[in-house]
Amino acid sequence: MTATPHDALRRMIIDWLDDNYHFGDAEAAIQSDAMSWLDRGVLDSLGFVKLVIFLEGRLGIKFDRKSLTRENFDGMGKVLRYVTAHPNFRGVP
Repeated sequence: MTATPHDALRRMIIDWLDDNYHFGDAEAAIQSDAMSWLDRGVLDSLGFVKLVIFLEGRLGIKFDRKSLTRENFDGMGKVLRYVTAHPNFRGVP
């Protein structure tokens, strides 16, 4: 079975969270794709900046700084929707 763009991006983000913040426990920390990462302590504001920089570098996308809001980045579901809908998203390398 081939991974969807959402699945591949989700795995990439989980791996990044494991490597940088949750040391193998990111899946457990993210109890729901709808939960707020800020409210639940998955990431803090500096973590969001680091995640955006990682995504831009890995995916070759530049996000409009005005789009870096809780509505687009505060939760797995929001990140997946926003990033995969970005006009320059070509999938996970």
